[in-house]
Amino acid sequence: MVFKNILVANDGSEAAFRALELALALAREHGSELHMVCVEEIPYLPEFIEEVRETTASADRRFHDVIQRSQAMAVQEQIHLHTHVLAGHPVRDIVKLAADLGIALLVLGSRGHSALYERMIGSRADRIAQLAPCSVLIVK
Repeated sequence: MVFKNILVANDGSEAAFRALELALALAREHGSELHMVCVEEIPYLPEFIEEVRETTASADRRFHDVIQRSQAMAVQEQIHLHTHVLAGHPVRDIVKLAADLGIALLVLGSRGHSALYERMIGSRADRIAQLAPCSVLIVK
């Protein structure tokens, strides 16, 4: 199976960077276009639009180092990496971006920064795998 385009989610965790390593290798092997998404979670029901604006600006700052490290990894592998930084709900927005971009393969780390969420509600990776419009590869 050839993956024309791949999306990897990166929250800055080591599991996410392992997923990026594999996504880079797959992109190189298949000649795929590679996209990476970082999602800063906003409060479920923000009271003011300013909260959303602040969270969006915060996401750009928070993910600056993640994007720099990811771009360096991509350059080393001679892969062009398209980056997307979103403020919203990680599950919903990753699934939507995958659909909007017509992604063939979505690559995720098995555990991110939200260990408490995972223990209480369930893995976001599992939920994304259920809802994604494409094949999903969960990397341990």
